[in-house]
Amino acid sequence: MLEKRRIEAAILKNVYDVLVERLGKEEAQEVIGAAVIQSAVEQGAEFRRRQEGSADLAAFTALSAQWSSGGAMEATPLRATAEHLDYDVTHCAYAEMYRDMGLAEIGHLLSCNRDQTFIQGFNPDIKLTVTQTIMQGADSCDFRYRMTDQKED
Repeated sequence: MLEKRRIEAAILKNVYDVLVERLGKEEAQEVIGAAVIQSAVEQGAEFRRRQEGSADLAAFTALSAQWSSGGAMEATPLRATAEHLDYDVTHCAYAEMYRDMGLAEIGHLLSCNRDQTFIQGFNPDIKLTVTQTIMQGADSCDFRYRMTDQKED
């Protein structure tokens, strides 16, 4: 997955540079962000269509292992129940890759945006809250998934 994101980012870097030149940085970031969100929701829906059985947190947990493969991310698990999936990402090779490519200023649009919206396509009853990311300078990312039809503990 890391290599796939590298290829996508290499293409989007050129698109972003042209958009900045023509529209300015703010509008360019809005366009890139909107495109990534649309793609992520569509990909989440595609994963749901291919999912055998329920598209619940357990299924999502199994599916999400691909984003960590090859050491792309390291995380500390905090809670994994039928209603909650909580973990902190302590190492993110995606953030390092975007920095190395000169894309640090839009890395959050290319990657973190995807995290926030993929789940909408996979199962809109699962909500993700992230209050900090490595991509934007924090020491860790705090991923908190929850089923919306469940009470919070």
